[in-house]
Amino acid sequence: MGIFKYSHGLIDKIAGASKRKKVTKKGTMLDPMQKYTTVGEYHVGEKEETPDGRAFVLTVYKDEDGTLHQALSPESTQKLAPEYVRQFDKDLGRYRAFKNKATGRRYQVEEYLNDFSERVKDHVRHGKNSINIGVITDTHFKDRNSSDFYGWNGLTHVREFGYLDQLGLLNLKAHLGDWIDGSDAGLLSESELIKLRKAFKSDTVPYLIIKGNHDENDKFDEHHDLEASFPENEFENIMWPEMYKQKKINYISRQHGVSYFDFDDLRVISVNTSDLPYVLNAKGQKKYDTKITLAVREDQIEEIIEILSHSSNKRIIFMSHANPINRKGSNALKYNGRSLHELLVAFNQKEKGRMHTGSDVPPEFRLSNDFDFTNIENAHIIAYFCGHRHREDQYRINGIQYVLFNCSALMGANHSLTTKYNKNWNRKMDHDNESAGYVVNVDLKRHRMQVFGYGAASKRRMFFI
Repeated sequence: MGIFKYSHGLIDKIAGASKRKKVTKKGTMLDPMQKYTTVGEYHVGEKEETPDGRAFVLTVYKDEDGTLHQALSPESTQKLAPEYVRQFDKDLGRYRAFKNKATGRRYQVEEYLNDFSERVKDHVRHGKNSINIGVITDTHFKDRNSSDFYGWNGLTHVREFGYLDQLGLLNLKAHLGDWIDGSDAGLLSESELIKLRKAFKSDTVPYLIIKGNHDENDKFDEHHDLEASFPENEFENIMWPEMYKQKKINYISRQHGVSYFDFDDLRVISVNTSDLPYVLNAKGQKKYDTKITLAVREDQIEEIIEILSHSSNKRIIFMSHANPINRKGSNALKYNGRSLHELLVAFNQKEKGRMHTGSDVPPEFRLSNDFDFTNIENAHIIAYFCGHRHREDQYRINGIQYVLFNCSALMGANHSLTTKYNKNWNRKMDHDNESAGYVVNVDLKRHRMQVFGYGAASKRRMFFI
């Protein structure tokens, strides 16, 4: 259709023609509506790949800074407010993708996730002890309009991941941490966490909110050499109260981020690998930088032991931000990662004992926990999920399958901090590989686990359990 109704003169036409050259790559438009760069109104529909192929009025206009915008208003309504909006990006030389004003989601991504959901459903068994877990990690939301790295796209990715709630696919979903990049001023980062919490919260799907090493905002403190920008327990006070209000969630206390859900014979337990004491020096700066000091402490370990002591007849998956051990079996946390793994092995072997750390460990991180799993029946820890490393990986140690998930945050190929794994994906804004997310199907009847990925993620990985 694309019937031109009016323009604002010859200058706009010339400027529009210039921009059309920039958004054309090898003769192919990124999307058909990229060509509308002249101020005016147009009728568009299925031919222009509009949402659901519906008829819209496309309005092209400039703001007070001269930046081009596009707005889609349904022809079937008298409402003046547009349903979808976007603006021209000078760095990209094209329009960004349309976002729904009400949800903040791109309609092309919703279509992509519809296809992804159907693909998952086609490959999983339906029924008892077949559980689907949505996983997203490392969104690194920050207040920056970036087209090739961390920025506002972090919040967009969380909103779009939330679309899976509507597709009847998930039994549980989890964000594995690094919600924010932690490089903005304290008040701004706090507002970012609130936005993320609202975007992730669900009334239909149970969810886990896990803390990452960037979620204490220590990156900002490091860059500016200032007093701690977050007060004690700021992340916990913003993010966890809503999580702990869920009807199906189980926990010992609400203090440490340890909680669990049961689905048939599967138990999913969350762990906080950024478990540090809040200690300030004379300048008001933190003694322990959460960004680089990964740890679990005695009180958290005690809660894990108590949960495991009442886990007969369960297959168990642990989740945390960072992996406690690496593929060589060495400690991957600053404190007590290897100890945590050995506790899980002791559970699988139905052992009794006492956890103890040496005198070379600071007092805040020493362990002194008794455990007795000798009476546990028909239970086994089968897997441990984590993010943090900004890549995919997997290794099996002492019968426990460790699975690492790639970061959702955009990591452009030319950025200095981009991992080799993401450089190989050549991730780009508004392309299929911009974000990354997963659905893990745990099938206890067939003794297998399938990891389905979208975006910058492997399409399918399979593990036997």
